[in-house]
Amino acid sequence: MDRSQARGKKWLMAAVKLLVASAILWWVWGTLADGWAGLREKDGGQWKWQPWWLVASGGIYLLGLMPFALFWLRVLRVLGQDARLGETLRAYYIGHLGKYVPGKAMVVVLRAGLIRSHRVDTGVAAVSAFLETLTMMAVGGFAAAAYLALFHEEETFVSWSCTAALLMLVSLAPTLPPVFRRLVRLFRVGRSNPLIAEKLGKLGYGTLLTGWVLGLLGWILLGLSYWATLRAMGVPELDPIRHLPRYVAGVSLAVVAGFLLLILPGGVGVREAFLVKLMLSYLQPRVAEADAAAWASAFLLRLVWTVSELVISGMMYTVGPRKSDAPGPNG
Repeated sequence: MDRSQARGKKWLMAAVKLLVASAILWWVWGTLADGWAGLREKDGGQWKWQPWWLVASGGIYLLGLMPFALFWLRVLRVLGQDARLGETLRAYYIGHLGKYVPGKAMVVVLRAGLIRSHRVDTGVAAVSAFLETLTMMAVGGFAAAAYLALFHEEETFVSWSCTAALLMLVSLAPTLPPVFRRLVRLFRVGRSNPLIAEKLGKLGYGTLLTGWVLGLLGWILLGLSYWATLRAMGVPELDPIRHLPRYVAGVSLAVVAGFLLLILPGGVGVREAFLVKLMLSYLQPRVAEADAAAWASAFLLRLVWTVSELVISGMMYTVGPRKSDAPGPNG
């Protein structure tokens, strides 16, 4: 390849990256705008805002994503990839911005592209991201179904428990090691590296169990992030220990339902509706206008999480460890 062709390829890649970044920022901005509009509509001036609790909510949320990132790192290493902690965290957190693009495939594209190097196969990075995400959703569906089945307070919660269980099964099935290995072979991932097929045999139920343990920890922290959001609104009589299962169930069912509706960027609208359904009866004895408070907390949680993702992504993209410039096994 001569210098003019190399220069043309470089400019083309730069243009593609700019287009991708612009599309992501456009959809993220739309999500923020929708969240802000919803919050303003439901803000009746009844809450005593405590901004530092919003900061705490964002921090807990980012901490809650860490266990899922560590599971992704675990899967990468089981599949024979020499992924490093810093570059994995960088790719994982920045990759979350891709969920705001309809279809959510951009999550996998971003993660695989950011972690790709001479040590990490692009295809393996993609399928491992797929496995991590579905495991996260399966654990979330289980947490919601278990709470609704054991501690339901309304008759309608029985049907909601069945819905959560169904969402769990849909997410769980592709993550089962025999099914996952078959899918990987079907899509011929890692065909340029015969050792990857050998490594797939090591991806068993022990690895999946690790994902579930880490996943439960992650969802607990995400539930605490919602609790901190309610604290920021000044909602009284909140018990982060006794009421934690309710927070976790509400957040997990909302996120899983929003994720599985692929056409919606970030599950906008659906996530809020599910969260309101599970939290409304909880808020009714605590605030005067429970319906408005439930919707406001749902929109506020979206704003906090999205802003937190933007902040951490900007920091990691600017100062975080970068992948090697050497081409990966798939070019």
